[in-house]
Amino acid sequence: MRFSKESSVSPSGQAGLNAFVGVFTPTLLTILGVIMYLRFGWVVGEVGLNKALVVVLLANAITLLTALSLSAVATNSKVGVGGAYYIISRSLGLEIGGAIGLPLYLSQALSVTLYSFGLAESLRIVCPSLPVAPAAFMIIIFVAILSFRGASFALRSQIPIMMLIGVSIAALWLGTAFREPVRETLASVATSPREGFWEVFAVFFPAVTGVMAGLSLSGDLSDPRKAIPRGALWATTVGLLVYLFVPVVLNKGATTEALRGEPLIWTRIALGGPWLVLPGLWGAIFSSAVGSMLGAPRTLQALAMDRLAPGKLAGAVKGREPRAGMMLTLAISLTAVFLGDLNRVATVVTMFFLSVYGTINMVAALEKLSGNPSWRPTLDVPWPLSLAGAAGCVSVMLLIHWPATLIAVSIEVALWLGLQKKNRGGEWGDVRRDLYEALVRWALIHLSAHPMTARNWRPHILVFVGSVERRVDLVQYASWFSEGRGVVTVCELEEGDLLSWDMGVVYRERQIDRFLKEEGIPAFGEVNVVGDVERGILAVTQANGLAGMESNTVMVGWPDDLDRLTTFLRLIRRLKQLHCSLIIGKLTGEKQGTGKSFSKIQVWWGGLRRNGDLMLLLSYLLTRNAEWGDARIEIKSIASNALMKSQTERFLGQLMPEIRIQAKVDVMVKPEDETVFEILRRESKKADLVLLGLASPEEGGEEAYARRLVKMTEGLPPCFLLHNGSLFIGDLVTSDALAQGQEVPSS
Repeated sequence: MRFSKESSVSPSGQAGLNAFVGVFTPTLLTILGVIMYLRFGWVVGEVGLNKALVVVLLANAITLLTALSLSAVATNSKVGVGGAYYIISRSLGLEIGGAIGLPLYLSQALSVTLYSFGLAESLRIVCPSLPVAPAAFMIIIFVAILSFRGASFALRSQIPIMMLIGVSIAALWLGTAFREPVRETLASVATSPREGFWEVFAVFFPAVTGVMAGLSLSGDLSDPRKAIPRGALWATTVGLLVYLFVPVVLNKGATTEALRGEPLIWTRIALGGPWLVLPGLWGAIFSSAVGSMLGAPRTLQALAMDRLAPGKLAGAVKGREPRAGMMLTLAISLTAVFLGDLNRVATVVTMFFLSVYGTINMVAALEKLSGNPSWRPTLDVPWPLSLAGAAGCVSVMLLIHWPATLIAVSIEVALWLGLQKKNRGGEWGDVRRDLYEALVRWALIHLSAHPMTARNWRPHILVFVGSVERRVDLVQYASWFSEGRGVVTVCELEEGDLLSWDMGVVYRERQIDRFLKEEGIPAFGEVNVVGDVERGILAVTQANGLAGMESNTVMVGWPDDLDRLTTFLRLIRRLKQLHCSLIIGKLTGEKQGTGKSFSKIQVWWGGLRRNGDLMLLLSYLLTRNAEWGDARIEIKSIASNALMKSQTERFLGQLMPEIRIQAKVDVMVKPEDETVFEILRRESKKADLVLLGLASPEEGGEEAYARRLVKMTEGLPPCFLLHNGSLFIGDLVTSDALAQGQEVPSS
């Protein structure tokens, strides 16, 4: 891995930044920051050299894993404007990307103020009377002026700063060679007990969190796919070597008490004292402020390009510099100066940054786990390493400050929920679909190892309609019958030739899915162009579903003519061969349930066709829906004589407690002067829904049976006619006790 010597031409036709200037320099300068100068001595003094080295290795392990994860993502696909936000939104979707990106931008903008305050306070070392707030105000303006000159100019100005840091580290090393160890402190040291390992780790860890400083400038790089991994990994490696070297030198250059009690111990150990150390300290803080001023507007620009921020912020004037975003960032940074104490804000800002790092690790892990064929990074990282990096980030967040962690996560979750309601979606695919497909594949493979039984049966309903918009009532009932337990597929059948069909199948399926979503019906849309309806229904039914999730129930609406009803009845025997039930619904044509509460479901128990078990199960599932929650199930049956009445009552009386379905049973003897059809209309006129059994007519007798059904359903409330063609006819809801010990009449 080596850096390119020159900037090359970017896709936009302008000279882009190379790995050294655009990624390595800002990343390394952010890592070698204020904590190295002011707190590293305290770290060594508190836990000793050996444990300090463990702190360094553990912290850098998390940083290195994050660098590897972002490098894997960067080498797999183009990283556009926005850096971390771009990666997250393109992998996890706009909602999650926006929930992370908006706080990330604000954190970057506030970081300019935080670094400026830190620089102003450190200047008081040489000028004690310097007012901190006005000095921070002026520093922010100076940082903004430098940034307005362009990313290339601002970043190249950081190269001398990196040299100053190198000089300060060399001076520290030379001081240990030519000076005696510092033994006393300039101020009295409080006799407070030493901090524990994890407390010290929490203080040190923010020192190594600059791994993504260069990633924020991804849109300015000539070749992000090469520059990001080279710059980030080199900067992380050099930072690790420096952090392993510095504690050894500090331990040699001062006693434990001096290290614990003197924040500016560097200036007393280093050769040349503060003259060689302070410029490095100031340069490190200043460069971090510049990096934040450059990165924040680019994150905002990416958010605006995705319509998560005002569109005016997406434009660029004079090349690719997001001037509007810079002005807003400057305004936020200057306003934050007047907040005064930013310590608490700084902690929450750190949590936002860490959540970004953890999410990047999670993206790399999920992309690998999903098995997406398009995941082909040049730098392939095993998913357990990326997952370990994500877990490490979460653990460190809790170690540093768990209340701030809860605040940061709560803000991100609230933003995610808000963006999800707005239903913003990108045209690109993301890892969520890959994950779902991987989970579905895993589930289907394991599902096939477990045979279907009556206990496991659930309705997977295939609804055939001519137009979803006109038969939304039928689709709504299919959704209620499945009650979230099964899969509902809505299929529009078009008779004709696929090549001569005006509307594209894919386009119409998208229309159907959009309509179903607007209606709040969880179902899948499908369009099939067939030669004729009868053969089309059979063909689609056989092809629908996969690997143990095949449709097992066909639902159709009441046809406008007798011939079509006859066609449906001819399907019964063939569907039964597929272990598939048929439901014919006679409804009003309007969507059901809007602002309405249903009170009565009436099941007509025939006792001969063995449809009762399916009718009872669907009735029960119907009552599990909110709209039908107050409805009671009433089982009606007509007996030919008193003996049959007694047998039916006894059987149903035993069956209801066993299958645990609450239902009122009413068996009546048929009066001699009244027809069955008249009884149906009289007894069902106040029901909200009527369920009737459907016989399987003999070959050639379908038309006569169709005429009988037309007469039978005249004047009835909304009703469904069901024929149970499932694999478990007569045993679907019958208990073992009844099936084995009691002679049960056909139902």
